[in-house]
Amino acid sequence: MQPIRLNEAFFHRDCLEVAPDLVGKLLLRRLPDGTILQERIAETEAYRGEEDLACHASKGRTPRTELLYRESGVIYIYLCYGMHWLMNVITGEPEQPQGVLFRAGEIHNGPAKLTKYLQIDKALNGDSFVTCPDLWIADDGFRPELRTDVRVGIDYAGEHWKNMPWRWIADVRK
Repeated sequence: MQPIRLNEAFFHRDCLEVAPDLVGKLLLRRLPDGTILQERIAETEAYRGEEDLACHASKGRTPRTELLYRESGVIYIYLCYGMHWLMNVITGEPEQPQGVLFRAGEIHNGPAKLTKYLQIDKALNGDSFVTCPDLWIADDGFRPELRTDVRVGIDYAGEHWKNMPWRWIADVRK
């Protein structure tokens, strides 16, 4: 199957639907010299609203979190630990902040390794996976088996939110 770029309707759903559906899709990045880098998404995490204490929006609307309140498909990139760029896509309805973190690719096993490989930094923050000519997600029909687990690195969110099984992983054990 020829890869088909995901459209706004794909992202205009709850993050708990989008996150598992993203696993197995292709992340594509066009560099300034025209080279296209590609990585299959192997792991995602969902962050769902102001009530989710692991979600950046749990602190309310701020300049940093403003993109979470925008339309689905928006690219949300932030700096983690002052040194790693992490990339998310906004999902659902405007004004209802939620999104999906790209936690790992098939080859690059971590969110920072993935963005480093794809040469992602804050320059694409606020663009859209639906319209951006330099970063998009495509479906080539591949559907991996999935397993779920708890989200990673969010102990600060408390036991309830820390233990939500909102991480989807391509299950290569089968």
